[in-house]
Amino acid sequence: MAWPFLKVLLVGVSFLGCLYPLVDFSFSGETRDQKPNFVIILADDMGWGDLGANWAETKDTANLDKMAAEGMRFVDFHAAASTCSPSRAALLTGRLGLRNGVPRNFAVTSVGGLPLNETTLAEVLQRAGYVTGLIGKWHLGHHGSYHPNFRGFDYYFGIPYSHDMGCTDTPGYNHPPCPACPRGGRPSRNLEKGCYSDVALPLYENLSIVEQPVNLSGLAQKYAEKATQFIQRASASGRPFLLYVGLAHMHVPLSRNLLSAEAGGRRPYSAALREMDSLVGQIKDKVDLTAKNNTFLWFTGDNGPWAQKCELAGSMGPFAGSWQTRQGGSPAKQTTWEGGHRVPALAYWPGRVPVNVTSTALLSVLDIFPTVVALAGASLPQGRRFDGLDASEVLFGGAQAGHRVLFHPNSGAAGEDGALQTVRLERYKAFFVTGGARACDGSVGPEWYHEPPLIFNLDGDVAEAAPLERGSAEYQRVLPEVRAALSGVLEDIAGDNTSRADYSQDPAAAPCCNPRQTACRCRAA
Repeated sequence: MAWPFLKVLLVGVSFLGCLYPLVDFSFSGETRDQKPNFVIILADDMGWGDLGANWAETKDTANLDKMAAEGMRFVDFHAAASTCSPSRAALLTGRLGLRNGVPRNFAVTSVGGLPLNETTLAEVLQRAGYVTGLIGKWHLGHHGSYHPNFRGFDYYFGIPYSHDMGCTDTPGYNHPPCPACPRGGRPSRNLEKGCYSDVALPLYENLSIVEQPVNLSGLAQKYAEKATQFIQRASASGRPFLLYVGLAHMHVPLSRNLLSAEAGGRRPYSAALREMDSLVGQIKDKVDLTAKNNTFLWFTGDNGPWAQKCELAGSMGPFAGSWQTRQGGSPAKQTTWEGGHRVPALAYWPGRVPVNVTSTALLSVLDIFPTVVALAGASLPQGRRFDGLDASEVLFGGAQAGHRVLFHPNSGAAGEDGALQTVRLERYKAFFVTGGARACDGSVGPEWYHEPPLIFNLDGDVAEAAPLERGSAEYQRVLPEVRAALSGVLEDIAGDNTSRADYSQDPAAAPCCNPRQTACRCRAA
């Protein structure tokens, strides 16, 4: 049965007991065995130290640790920004925010999203004959043409932004806690900053809201079911596929139904980590059953842990950002310290990626785009430049070196959003601006500009505790290289085809399945 493409016609059929849209899995061109499949799983706010294979204190990631033993683990892998929208925009374009136009997060009422002249990874692979799916968080625009179905994804099931950006009837663990959605026209009382009551959290299937508010306690299982269904159907079709899974874990709120299922009553974060690990395990098991030898699975994170959430935040491992903690604030999410952007990363592809290998190559989420495009035999979009590199040689064991230089954009804690004022040069890291994000105790580190910059040698100081003495020979040798690298990338960006996102807001842009109901309530489909 040949099904029309989603953008032409949206129809629902009963599939495995639930509404499943008609996606065209048929294709008359090259078959799957000529092109690899890709599964990209992106965790949210997961700390480098949350992965058991990285940090011996962690015992909650059995499936991920198994994947590490069966594939490649990266210990110097970095998010392209340390907050949600910019990190995801960089993953899907291979370009930093100064190029793709997304330097900060989008809101519930955002009119725009990832600029329409930016080409997503899904669009590239769709044109190369792939069927494409997105399960989970998007956060790159939901209004009009910015919706995932118009950005290269044949199928979408998920929440259009972070799952704390709307009220629910099942509010999970958060710090501070947020109330449930109001009922009967009565407003919520004593709303904390960051809590929502006007619009309930929506769950989309393609262009339709199928549940508002979302029942968070069942969300992980729904994502697992939709992801495994997509893999099953695509694998049986003869078409290659791209599945991008944007996990809700480990972002708050954490589900409240977890502790009852955990023997011994584990703390909420540990229980949520196990739930996430189980979800990833279900996806990997489906890959192993249906397309094991021809599917490349890449797991990583969007940024480091959200420290202001206290016991509901993850572990940075040894990347303590000690210099910043002495000044105040957090060195995790929203900062350019290692705890903010060094993230867990695993690659799994039986027969292609070597088994039980730890790579020290300096790599980035930016590299996913050019690597996948190259492995798919597709072409990079013309008329623009990219910040990522094709990491195939590292993945397949033919090389150990990745980037010589990475640039970490400001992500909310200090400096102008998106500006490049932190430079990683081999084992050195230079800060032209520092600042601490909000910490658990409520403190925020001061914004300080450094000229000349602070420079740390990460080989002997992963905690970023003591910068090099400015008068030392080592500092004087590294400083000109840092300046040259930074001026070079800024000159390159100035001559590039860059974009600018529309960050305007309009209450009418908020997702709402029933404006006549309090908080836009509607029944689940």
